[in-house]
Amino acid sequence: MSLNDKVSAERVHIGFFGLRNAGKSSVVNAVTGQSLSLVSETKGTTTDPVQKAMELLPIGPVVIIDTPGIDDVGALGEMRVKRALQVLDKTDIAILVVDSEKGLQQADKELLKLFDEKKLPHITVYNKADLITTPLSAKSADVPPAHPRYAKQENEICVSAKNGDQIQELKELIGKLANAVSSESDEKRIVADLIRPQDLVVLVVPIDSAAPKGRLILPQQQTIRDVLESGAISVVTRETELSQTLHSLAKKPALVITDSQAFKKVDQETPSDVPLTSFSILFARYKGDLKEAVHGAAQLDKLQDGDTVLISEGCTHHRQCGDIGTVKLPAWIRSYTKKELNFVFTSGGEFPEDLSPYALVVHCGGCMLNEREMKSRIAHAVAQNVPVTNYGICIAQVHGILKRSVGMFPDVEAELQ
Repeated sequence: MSLNDKVSAERVHIGFFGLRNAGKSSVVNAVTGQSLSLVSETKGTTTDPVQKAMELLPIGPVVIIDTPGIDDVGALGEMRVKRALQVLDKTDIAILVVDSEKGLQQADKELLKLFDEKKLPHITVYNKADLITTPLSAKSADVPPAHPRYAKQENEICVSAKNGDQIQELKELIGKLANAVSSESDEKRIVADLIRPQDLVVLVVPIDSAAPKGRLILPQQQTIRDVLESGAISVVTRETELSQTLHSLAKKPALVITDSQAFKKVDQETPSDVPLTSFSILFARYKGDLKEAVHGAAQLDKLQDGDTVLISEGCTHHRQCGDIGTVKLPAWIRSYTKKELNFVFTSGGEFPEDLSPYALVVHCGGCMLNEREMKSRIAHAVAQNVPVTNYGICIAQVHGILKRSVGMFPDVEAELQ
């Protein structure tokens, strides 16, 4: 991936929902101008969420998600409905597709209620308008107010995916919502608000067997880009050359950012008057809840023999010898707590609905998850009274350097008092 690409986690996620045969997949294909989803008269053709990152004019880089029908039946159907609802946790804009001939059904109304509860910007699309004889332009003056087939609100529209009627207008409606979502997201920065132009920022990037060949991992790329865009000077080094790098600099760094795995060594070699944090901690602030993660780290001191800790990663990758999630973190936590603990591991889109078996959740920085999904997972844990923390904060806690690693965030540091 180049530094100019917009990764999927940073794109606006647009989810299409509705009943079977409402024409969700047809609307998706019409909006994208691609055969992204399989279309059939047979109910339940879409059996799993279909997701694709793409450029969608006039909106820009997005992730489009087509979901199974929310009214699917049977044991397998229930699983499909469950997966469709899980998509809501990562959806920035929800599109409800309704069959114009049938109007809003009870399941549609329940979906709209869910959108409102989750504060999801949404549009109701009445599809198959070509099957209705009354003109698309008909409004409340021509149609009885209770008539279910016509869009009467600003976030409602009648379309025909088959004929392409009003598809461009639908895209423009989506674009307005997407611009609002993007504007809010663009105001957030990973590190730029902590530094000034011409500042020296040292980034410590270990290169070991787990590091991807020929490239840096995503949080490192994104942080470097944010440093450069702020007009500061980025100095990248391995932890093995950190001491020499610091001694060779003409002025004191404004900040040192390290991969969490090297936290202990970097803390020892970075002068105490130089602020120090990790990529993972920056991402906890960028797309998670840094205060909640700091609170969650306190649970490490309360763990008891037999407790189970969930360690969750937002991405899937081949597990290497010495993997941070499955090997290093459990070892550090056991060494710190001196307790006999059980560990459960999840990755990618897998995240348990029922967190009651766990005394603590330790989550990665979430670089491969969008902000809504990351915050949804945190809220899920909080709602069940299960403490949740972050890789970097957990590692800083077990090495006794948490206070230093959040020192540039006074409101967060105050939580440790």
